[in-house]
Formats: sequence, structure tokens, C-alpha cells
Amino acid sequence: MISKDTLLHLSEVQNDETFQNYALLRKPVDKFPENTGFSNVFRATQDLGTPQIFFLSFTEWCYHLPTCNDTTWPTIATEFCNGTRQSPIDIVTANVQGNANLTAFNFTGYNDNTTMVKIENTGDTVKVSLSDGKMTVEGGDLPGQYTSIQFHLHWGNGSTMGGSEHTVDGKRYAMELHIVNFKSKHNGNLTALLEDSTGLAALGFFIEATNETGMPESWKTLTSYLINITNKGDQVSITDHVSMDDLLVGVDRTKYYRYLGSLTTPNCNEAVVWTVFKDPIKVSHDLIDLFSTTVYVNTSSNSPLMTNVYRSIQPINGRTVTSQLAVTPAPPTTIAPTQGGGGSGGGTSSAAKPFQALSMVALLLYPIFYWL
Repeated sequence: MISKDTLLHLSEVQNDETFQNYALLRKPVDKFPENTGFSNVFRATQDLGTPQIFFLSFTEWCYHLPTCNDTTWPTIATEFCNGTRQSPIDIVTANVQGNANLTAFNFTGYNDNTTMVKIENTGDTVKVSLSDGKMTVEGGDLPGQYTSIQFHLHWGNGSTMGGSEHTVDGKRYAMELHIVNFKSKHNGNLTALLEDSTGLAALGFFIEATNETGMPESWKTLTSYLINITNKGDQVSITDHVSMDDLLVGVDRTKYYRYLGSLTTPNCNEAVVWTVFKDPIKVSHDLIDLFSTTVYVNTSSNSPLMTNVYRSIQPINGRTVTSQLAVTPAPPTTIAPTQGGGGSGGGTSSAAKPFQALSMVALLLYPIFYWL
């Protein structure tokens, strides 16, 4: 649009149609404050709030077509998708380095069974939105507190075909769950989050298929919603009471890998501190199969089913993957029995008991520097 000041100084184009249209529009606009008594009637710019738009992209991308699948992303989203700290990666356990700072996490709200708000078919994944501000995670050598905003899933083509994004020593699990978190101090400011190399924290959980049926109950409940979101754009409210802890059943959340990476979909922003947990969630094969047999990529009558929704492994490019140190028991200390005092066959004297206690402390605290 031509500015008012520019038009006023271009007297030679006073008869131009653009100028005439501007002049006609300007008169009633200029009179509006005078005739109404109102001025500055607009709302101040608002904060983004919970930034559910992390995975929106201005680039057309997909998993299922050769014209837009992940082999094309470095070309169609060049700013980051061909960067040097991309995700996912293959975690080679022989190269993992120990880090004593990778302590336990503090999860807040993960036991709250009212935090899951809605479930949605995005056309690329199944995403569950979480209640604003109810769930946070800190500790584990994360650089501050993070707010959990959503989780989504990646899978292959059935429970027998690998579909996780990360792999461990080349092993690909049936599925992978990602909990997306933003650094709380940025208050949802998208620009600040994406300019911060650790603005986002992703928690990755492998999912392993079992021969059971309909187990665990929490996953049976979650997958029961898939029939209601078969097409892209479908979303429904979650009315059942399921907590994040319920979904993460059986996972020891003190054992994990850590590295710096990126979003795994365009625009592949390199602003993610990744935590990939070692223990898989065990889910029965029939529930895993529902993802690749129920939801579709789009709304057309010939839409393909949503399968193989994961990005291929990216180069490590010299990055370091770390893990917490394991505590290995020390050899037991033998205390010779004292003579006499209290029964036949000897025994351990009361004087020896403090030494036994010290031995137990040694068993718990003596660290051997290697990782699981």
C-alpha cells in the first residue's frame, strides 16, 4: 500500500486512480474519531500464550509422497532441515559418554488425569493437547523449568514394522512418543523460544509391542479415540481420565540419553534439548496396529492410511550423546565372627554391626564410571 505521506508529496499523480481511491477512503476514516468521540480503539498486541504452532510450517511437506517426503526437506525447508544438529539420530551406546549431572527429573502434573484436553489427526501424526500450564518438568540437567504443551506419536506400518524416530544401535522400535515442552521463562514467546538453542525440550519414549491384547488399560483408552479422528483435521475432546504417568507405565525415568538436536519435522528448528528414555513403554500389538489401520493422511475418498510417519536418521556431526552414570555395587565385606558371646556356632557380634552398615552405604554410593 502507498503511504499517506508519499501520496501527499507526489503532486504529479494527483489524478491517478490509486490516489483518488485513497482520498475517497481517507475522508470518512479521518472523520470517524471526530464524529464518534472514539480514538485508539484497538487491542494491544498479545503474547502467543501456549505456542501450539511449533509444528505448523509454511512449507508443504509429508511422509508418504516422493515429492514432499523427508528426502526433500533439506531442499524445501533449507534454513534448518539441512543443518548440522538435526534429529533424530542413531544412539550408538559404545560412544555414549557419562555425565554425573543427569540426575532425576521433577515432573509436575504428570499424575493429573485431567490434563489431556483433545486428540487430533493433523494429517502427519496423532497429537494430544495438554492443559495450559498444568504440567512442567525440570531437573535432569535441563537449563530451567519447561512447560509441557502436547505429545504426539510416530509409527511405521503395523506393530511388526519399526516406526520410532530414534534408534539405539540400529534398533528401531514399533513407535515413539514425543512430549513437547517449552522453556517456561519465555512465557510462550515463539521468537525467543526458537532463537534459544535449548528453548524446547523433547522427551522421547520408545514403544515396544507385546503379545498381550488390549494392554495396558491407559493405552486402550487412548486408542479408543482414533476411530473418531480418522481424517485429517478431525479432533475430539478427551473425556476419559488418563494421566501422563498412566501412559508412561513401566518406564524408569531416571535412565535416559541426552543430546542437542532439532524438531523432526519442518522447519526442523535446531532449538531442542533431547531426552530419550532407555526403557520402552510396552503396549500390546493390537493397540499399536490401530494407528496404521485407522487414521488417514487427508480427507479424500482415496486417502492413504497414515503409515511410516517418521523421519530418517540424521548425521551425528560430531555431537556428543550423554547418559547418567550407573552405580555398581561394591564387593561385599566379610566380617569375621567373634568368639563366644551368644549362642552356639558363633555369629556376628553387635560390635560388627556398624561395619555392616558402612558396607551397605559403600554398596549404594560407590560409583563405577560407565553407563547402562
